[in-house]
Amino acid sequence: MSAFYRPRATGSARFRLRFFTVAFLMTWTLMTATVRAETPAPERTALDQTMDAVLVVRSLDSGDLFLGSAFLWGEEALVAVTNAHVVGDHEEVRLTDRYGNEETGTVIATDPVRDVAVIAVGPGPDGKPRRGLVPSDQAATLGLEVFALGAPLGAEFTLTEGRVSAMARQVDVSVPLRLLQHDAAVNPGSSGGPLVDAEGRLMGMNSQIADGSRMFVGIAYAIAATDLSRIVGGLIDETLPAFPKLGLNARPVDRKLAEVLGVPAEGLLVDAVTKGGLAEGAGLRAGDIILAVDGVGLSEPGAFVFALEAALHAGGAGLTVARAGDRLDLAMSFAPPEEVAVPGLKLRDISSAGAEPERIRSYRLGALGVVLAEEGRVDALTTGSPAALAGLSRGDRILAVNGAGADDAGLAALEITGPVILLVQAPGGATRHLWLDPWGSQSGPRPVGGANVLDPAVVVF
Repeated sequence: MSAFYRPRATGSARFRLRFFTVAFLMTWTLMTATVRAETPAPERTALDQTMDAVLVVRSLDSGDLFLGSAFLWGEEALVAVTNAHVVGDHEEVRLTDRYGNEETGTVIATDPVRDVAVIAVGPGPDGKPRRGLVPSDQAATLGLEVFALGAPLGAEFTLTEGRVSAMARQVDVSVPLRLLQHDAAVNPGSSGGPLVDAEGRLMGMNSQIADGSRMFVGIAYAIAATDLSRIVGGLIDETLPAFPKLGLNARPVDRKLAEVLGVPAEGLLVDAVTKGGLAEGAGLRAGDIILAVDGVGLSEPGAFVFALEAALHAGGAGLTVARAGDRLDLAMSFAPPEEVAVPGLKLRDISSAGAEPERIRSYRLGALGVVLAEEGRVDALTTGSPAALAGLSRGDRILAVNGAGADDAGLAALEITGPVILLVQAPGGATRHLWLDPWGSQSGPRPVGGANVLDPAVVVF
């Protein structure tokens, strides 16, 4: 018999083969269906459920501009929360959730200083209030794993992971908030999105990226949940006092300034006051040094706004000020006045060729490239001179030198033997301080628009 020969099955044998094959397939199908029916759907993670509360914010006009992120607030959400800079001047915005549901939200309250906005929202598709996020009752800790949810660069419903890298960081000394610093990647568009822990508990709201780059550089800031709860509740109840605009430009008195002015390194040096503003109404002047608020010294520059915030319900605060060596007590009212203005080279002696350069020990203003007219006004200025590089401009008026008032005779006789601080007034009336050091290096940034490298330290209150 050939090795390749196989006997053919009879008719009855073929029937039995088909029967058993069909029976096996039916049994396998039933068993598979039973297993599938008994296998429950995988549970959604806490972070996945948290994403249900995240919203993308766009303008309601025909431009349909992407504005940023937001999230539903509270167990039964009647509002959403975002940053004030996200909604801007929009009174209504378009909100979209991760499932594509859209609605129109009405901006009912904003706090531009603290950068929080509240948006009224409707119920869910089923007509019932949706579940939002609730501030965690457990404070964030250093090293806590956190997740940023939102729409960075318009990439909707994105989650990034990081850790809390610093606690209570005051990023802007003109804002009474200490923010959570973390390194979960956020970018433009992340603003207004929630920062949560691994259990989906709300730890804060992402608001800023570290200065120096528009894109994420490893440092991001979020308004902490405790502050957020206080601010949102106050905005909804209309019990949160607005932080007033003082009409005041000031800079911290650091060691460098203190040494020249002969004062302790504390407080804030007033650069300018806005005409008709609260600071002018309190009697503050350019050149004053604010030392205390309601008797509490300013141990750090950022303490100023926290002291003012504590006094908001009282309607005003007492200021202790140093002026020309004297101490003054001034009263600042937070009530707006009736009319408020709308806000604001190495030189060496080379006379002896080949000799060792000799350091010049003193200068007159003329030697620094300044020609003065009456009342200390700059009539001409040498381009590239130390005074010009310090930020002095033609038409400026020199009001004081190292905190002491200056008249024409005093300026004419002035001998500059070390770095000086000039209080100058621009033709439009704005005042500012300039650091003039004829012996210092001028290799840094050049002045732009009458400013110098000191000016980034100036804070507008």
